[in-house]
Amino acid sequence: MGEARTMQDWLDGYGESHQNSLNKKIHWIAVPLIFLTIVGLLWSVPVPEVLAINEWVNFATLMLIPVFIFYARLSLSLTFGMTLWCVFCFGVCYVYESSIESSALPLWQTCLIVFVLAWIGQFYGHKVEGQKPSFFEDLQYLMIGPAWLMSFIYDKFGIKY
Repeated sequence: MGEARTMQDWLDGYGESHQNSLNKKIHWIAVPLIFLTIVGLLWSVPVPEVLAINEWVNFATLMLIPVFIFYARLSLSLTFGMTLWCVFCFGVCYVYESSIESSALPLWQTCLIVFVLAWIGQFYGHKVEGQKPSFFEDLQYLMIGPAWLMSFIYDKFGIKY
């Protein structure tokens, strides 16, 4: 059994198939949108009454627990940044659901449309790159994409991860 990967190992591995500048720009738009829409889709799943403590206890908040465990074992610093991003995503979902008019699309429909469009963008970026998406190699890269972007923000501000 090999050594466990560090966060830097994961980020470097992800970065190997993200060298093209257009692909990187697409990822700066598509990856956050995909993450947000997954949160929104999970937020929209009806919660059984036994779990319906309040609107904040839902499948989005519950399903992110293993994601946070994955991040925390790699980098507490990036876990903090991803927590802030998740809180923002939760806020977007809450505000959207609280303020939509009857003629607007439900959250899940809006998220599904944006999710599909963002993935089309991702695949176009990888076509330009000439590389398959990293998650074809390892599904865990789906969780690394947002952390990879967060690492650039951390680097810009001199925050260690």
